[in-house]
Amino acid sequence: MASFRGSSFFQQKGVAGFTHRAFTKSMGFDDQDMQRPVIGICNTFSEVNNCHRHFRELCEAVKRGVWQAGGFPLEFPTISLGEIYLSPSSMLYRNLAAMDTEEMIRGQPLDGVVLLVNCDKSIAAALMGMASADLPAIVLSGGPMLNGHYRDEILGACTDCRRLTTEYQVGTLDQATYQEIENGIVRSAGHCMVMGTASTLNSICEALGISLPGNGAIPAVDSRRLRLAEAAGRQIVTLARNNIRPSQIINLEAFENAITLLCAVGGSTNAFIHLSALAGRLNINLPLKLFDEISRRTPLIASLRPAGKYQMEDLFYAGGIPAVIKELLPLLHGECPTVTGLTLAENVKNAHVTDRSIIFSIEEPIQPEGGLSVLWGNLAPDGAVIKHAAATPKLLQHSGRAVVFKNMADLNDRINNPDLDVTDEDILVLQNVGPIGAPGMPEVGNFPIPGKLLSHGVRDMVRISDARMSGTAFGTIVLHVAPESAIGGPLAMVHNGDQIELDFKNRRIELHVSEEELIIRRMHWQAPEPHFDRGYGRLYLEHVLQAPEGCDFDFLRGKSPVQIEDQPKF
Repeated sequence: MASFRGSSFFQQKGVAGFTHRAFTKSMGFDDQDMQRPVIGICNTFSEVNNCHRHFRELCEAVKRGVWQAGGFPLEFPTISLGEIYLSPSSMLYRNLAAMDTEEMIRGQPLDGVVLLVNCDKSIAAALMGMASADLPAIVLSGGPMLNGHYRDEILGACTDCRRLTTEYQVGTLDQATYQEIENGIVRSAGHCMVMGTASTLNSICEALGISLPGNGAIPAVDSRRLRLAEAAGRQIVTLARNNIRPSQIINLEAFENAITLLCAVGGSTNAFIHLSALAGRLNINLPLKLFDEISRRTPLIASLRPAGKYQMEDLFYAGGIPAVIKELLPLLHGECPTVTGLTLAENVKNAHVTDRSIIFSIEEPIQPEGGLSVLWGNLAPDGAVIKHAAATPKLLQHSGRAVVFKNMADLNDRINNPDLDVTDEDILVLQNVGPIGAPGMPEVGNFPIPGKLLSHGVRDMVRISDARMSGTAFGTIVLHVAPESAIGGPLAMVHNGDQIELDFKNRRIELHVSEEELIIRRMHWQAPEPHFDRGYGRLYLEHVLQAPEGCDFDFLRGKSPVQIEDQPKF
């Protein structure tokens, strides 16, 4: 019999083995069960994470598959990160969840693990922890929600949450209509059904090769999601028997495939950060320059909101992520291995597009370039990102006067002040909302248009910050400005009235202030007071890296694979 961590754990001599077996038998398992590969099912179910509320049933489907393939499934929980309930930002706790995931994989006698994920940061945390532990693994998402509905209009959370709230605030929607929309926009279990961060990362997992085909787009409540879970349970046993680890699957070419898919579907800017963090766990260099190079050569071929017209349920009916990948094969490393045991190209051999209004060809794309880009300049010497596919085209080449907000409190105090000195030609700047400044780099980069302009029909302006924004959001938004303002990055030196130029064509973001003046400003600059002096918050502030390095902790980069002899001793 092959050597497994699980069987070694149960076969230990003396009181250790006796105790391991006795306590396991107390749960109703027997000696035959304990001779099987032990498969952990990392279940991030939580009632304060609405996107994961259906995971109990999903977990049972995985268990069925594990038993069918001759494995021994054991479910365990880790931290569950939900965008809706968690404050001040789920991103603040992503690294904590990644540590939890890694250590639970490492510390328990597992031979393989299926990671149940869905909401944004739960996916990233699982990938990061999985990569560092480097035990055989499959990532399984809970899937997207069904489309929302209001009368004859298809709605998407949270793209329409933002759009329609704006209309309500300016009086174009009445209270009754607004409430009716609220009652119908989130109709089922699952994550946001537009191409937000959750859809982006769950789709990217297919391109990385760490999920089974279908992971990205099968709706949460479709029975095919349960069958996918059962298949994942069977396949993880095969991976465990053959000791096939994530590091053997996720290489630089797999990352290039993931970035290509990201650009082709107009995915979330958050993927820049999460992929960079994952790469750091695997000791792979993934510079921002590579993201931009791939975006320039990758056409946008999926019409998905907020950059397009359709949503994940529609994408699934049109062929799903396998069909998108098949269209992209000339631009991909199709020979990359995957958790199925087949190559990426072999996985999508039988995929096909059923609706060309949703999935276009690379010969006749929606746009010749991908939906995401990287900007550089004296305002962002280490880079910034923009989702140009979701921007207002005329604003992508724009110069304007800076209207500066020092932090979120300042923004909230002044954004709707009728006396605010602002016009629609200005550029709004928000400081101190980065990894350290916020803290936790919250999704506030798409901060509001000033109330006095909203009431006159303005719906977009150039906005610049060191924050992130939800993948469900839209607008001409420059994000992830690095270095961040809280550590003295150039963004901190911007004053009201400065001229800023956004030059998307040349990938530039420039502050038109002399170097001499910036030196003087820097001499007078003072760092904001730290947000925490104890606990996890202090650990975060002392060790978090900047956005181009994925906002991981400096001491978590790299991996130390679990070994068979890594067993707890009693």
